[in-house]
Formats: sequence, structure tokens, C-alpha cells
Amino acid sequence: MNFMNSIRFSFHKHCCFSSCSTSSLSLPWISPLQLLKANTLKPDPPTETLNTSVEVRKKSKFISHEAAISLIKREKEPQRALEIFNMVSEQKGFNHNNATYAAILDKLARSKKFQAVDAVLHQMKYETCKFHEGIFLNLMNHFSKCSLHERVLEMFYAIQPVVREKPSLKAISTCLNLLIDSSQVDLAQKFLIYSNQFLKLKPNACIFNILVKHHCKNRNFDSAFEVVKEMKKSRISYPNLITYSTLIDGLCGSGRFKEAIELFEEMVSKDQILPDALTYNALINGFCRGGKIDRAKKIFEFMKSNGCDPNVFNYSALMNGFCKEGRLQEATEVFEEMKSFGLKPDTVGYTTLIDCFCRAGRIDKAMELLKEMKEKGCKADIVTFNVLLGGLCREGMCEEALGMLENLPYDGVYLNKASYRIVLNFLCQKGELEKATELLGLMLSRGFIPHYATSNELLVRLCKAAMVDDAAMALFGLVEMGFKPEPDSWAFLIELICRGRKLLFAFELLDDLIIKETKESRNLQPCS
Repeated sequence: MNFMNSIRFSFHKHCCFSSCSTSSLSLPWISPLQLLKANTLKPDPPTETLNTSVEVRKKSKFISHEAAISLIKREKEPQRALEIFNMVSEQKGFNHNNATYAAILDKLARSKKFQAVDAVLHQMKYETCKFHEGIFLNLMNHFSKCSLHERVLEMFYAIQPVVREKPSLKAISTCLNLLIDSSQVDLAQKFLIYSNQFLKLKPNACIFNILVKHHCKNRNFDSAFEVVKEMKKSRISYPNLITYSTLIDGLCGSGRFKEAIELFEEMVSKDQILPDALTYNALINGFCRGGKIDRAKKIFEFMKSNGCDPNVFNYSALMNGFCKEGRLQEATEVFEEMKSFGLKPDTVGYTTLIDCFCRAGRIDKAMELLKEMKEKGCKADIVTFNVLLGGLCREGMCEEALGMLENLPYDGVYLNKASYRIVLNFLCQKGELEKATELLGLMLSRGFIPHYATSNELLVRLCKAAMVDDAAMALFGLVEMGFKPEPDSWAFLIELICRGRKLLFAFELLDDLIIKETKESRNLQPCS
């Protein structure tokens, strides 16, 4: 039995893993339940990181828990990380603790090696060290991101057997929130029944707020207010600021502004709850989205006069509202006021104002803001640059836009396909065919394909302009990247090539398309 077969044998003999459709194992996992010792054959050459870990071990003679955690976190390959986890446990006097288990479980879960996660969890049941429920809360989040909602519940149910304590209210709230956010209402109800029957759960305000959020998200406000009525029956679950803020935000999002204001007044006058910046933002943002920017401004002023200092999000919401209305002067005033109070605008705030200047034809001011962002250490993102590219094109500044596309990657800015498409579409519409062809070459060299309609439009325009060679070369490049031309544009191009008696060119193009079509049809055939 060779080395890999011995691993498989011991892996299946000593470990029982639950099946997981999303786990993709390139190699069978070495079970953490058993430390393998293969003397007959040498194992595969270890990676540089594992060599480093062995050298550290030889030099220090003992790898501490902190060093083991550091090695596991630095290791890119989850398989190697598990080998390190196993290796350090061979040391005399070393026993894994909560921190080392948390590190390896996080590494495996991030890599979606869920069978290995199960093996490690199984081993934890036999450890004598004290575990904390935070390990399971982290795993709940990983499983939720992978849409493995049943596994979220499994991790919750595993807390008590391993931690040897009942799950805290935080664990209950986390599990419920993940299920509700994923719209797993049936599982959430099942979970609440379990919590009530077996954990004798007494819901606090946090748990009720999750239910309020769920009903508001589904625009079921009657049910949301029923939950609030239940909350008021108990002191430990009485509605708090989060409850009201959630309801106000939901009502504003549904255009029910009058009810939102009435609820706001009830919160302040009846329940004596003072609103914070988050509550005000729900109102400001809601009224701005509803096109009631002047009302939003009054709420903003009321906020300041009642001793609640606006934050960056409040200013950004109001500024965004003015920008949507095209009220550039007022948007700029809000932006300057925010800076005068020592608040640093974020990327979204800058991009909002840059977009407003671009749409007003003030590309010079937009570029000044980009420069200011750089000076203030606020990093512009792809959205910022795409907004600027659109603004430059609308102002007919094609050379500047092309220069930005050419040079930004060398400055560490990695654009997306939309960045190139914005400029290419504009060049096609304006008939700048030579520049469009050059940009197409740049796009293809960087692995970006134009939109299907734009590609066909460019080919037809090149043909109509008698730029047959350019059209043929463009089609060659596009076909190589997986593009299939429309029959009309293909026929148009072949007709022009044949008129120019460049039949060899036509045959080569036709061969490329036929070969590609044949390969695709073979790939689509069902396996026998």
C-alpha cells in the first residue's frame, strides 16, 4: 500500500465525515484524529512554509501556541495548515487549546474544506481544554455565506456538547439573525421553537428586533407592530432605539413618511428615547430617496439644533439627495460644511459629488476633487474612475479618457470591463473608429471583451467605412476571446472581403468560426 493509499485507508477508517456538496477536495484530507507516520515511502515535497515551520521547530525546539497560530494563519494551503496543526501536537507537553482550534477551523472554513471542519469538531469533543462559543459563531457565519443554512443550525446545536454550557443570548441572536437575513423563515421558526422548549429562552430586545427587521424587510408592517406589542409586555424586551430606528427606516423606504414622523415623535415624547445619528439618518435618507430633499434638510437642521452632531453618513445622505436633484451648489455647501467640522468624507461621498460635477459638465471641478482625494489619503475606487471616464467622454475629452485607461493599471488601479466599455461605446457612437479599434486591442490584450452589441456595431461601422482590414483583424481578436458575430455583421464583412478578392482572409475567418463552433458543440454533448 503506497503512502497516498495509506492516508485514504486511515482517513476512512478513523473519521466519519458528513457529506457536503460544496466541499471540493483535491486531495484526501489527513485526519486530525490520527497523526500519520509513513516510514516506507517519502511524502510529497513540503512547501516553503512547511519547511519554514520545521526549521522554526528545530531552532526553538518547541513551538508555542502563539507560534502555531501564526504559522496556521500565514499558510495559504489549508492542507498544509492542517499538517502544521497535527505536527505541533506531537510535541511533548503540547496540547491544543481554544485559540489553536479556532485558528485551524477558521482556515478550513474559509477554504470551504467542510469535511475537514467536521473532523476537527469531532476531535474537540474529546479534548479536556475549555472551549468558547465564539468558535461556533464564526463557523455559523462561514456556513451562512455558503448558503448552507442547515449547517448554521448544526453549529448552534454543537455549542452545548463541546463548550459544555448553554448557548448565550448572543449565540441565539447570531443564529436567528443569520437565518432571517437569508430568508430562511421556516428554519428560524424551527430554531425559536427549539430555543423555547429546550433552552427555556426568554427573548430579549435583541431577538425581537431581529424579527422586527425581518417583517420590515418584507414590508409586513402589521406583523412588525405586533412584535412591538409583545415587546412592551416585558421589561427585558421593551422596544429600544434600534427597534424604532428599524421601523422608521422601513416606513420611509415604503414611502410612508407621515407614519415614520409620527413614530419618531412617539419614541421621543412617550417612551423618552432620544434619537441618535442612525435614527436621524433613516429619516434623512428616506426623505431624500422619496424626492423630499427640503424636508430632509429640515430634519438635518432639527438634528443639529437638538444636540445630535451629524456624522459622515448623515452629511453624505443629504449631499446625495441634493445631487440627485441636480442642486450642485447646495450639495457643495453640505460637503464643505462636513469638512469644516473635521469630518473626513469617504470614497462614496467624494464619488457622489464627482458624479454631480460630471453631469453638470464641470469636469475640471471633478478632477480637482480626485486630486483632493489623493492628497487626503482617500482612495478612489473603480466606481469613482468609471464616473470620471463617463464625464470625460460626455465632454468630448476622448484623449484624456484613453490616457486614463492606458495609465491607471500602472498606478495600481485595476479597472473592470465597464471602464473600457464606457469609452468604447462613446467612440463607436461618435464614429471615432481608429481610436475604437486601438482601444479594442488594448481591451483584448488585458482580457476584457466588449459588450456583444457594441462588438457587432463596431464591426459593421468599420465595414461601412471601408476599413476592411481593421474589421477583419478585430473579428480575429474577438473570436479568439469567445465572441460570435451576428449573421448580418459576419455576412457584411465576408462580402466586403470577397469584393476585395481577399478570399484567403475570408476562408481563414470562416475556419476559425467553424473550429470554435465545433469545439463548443462537443462540450455541450452529454457524457455517455
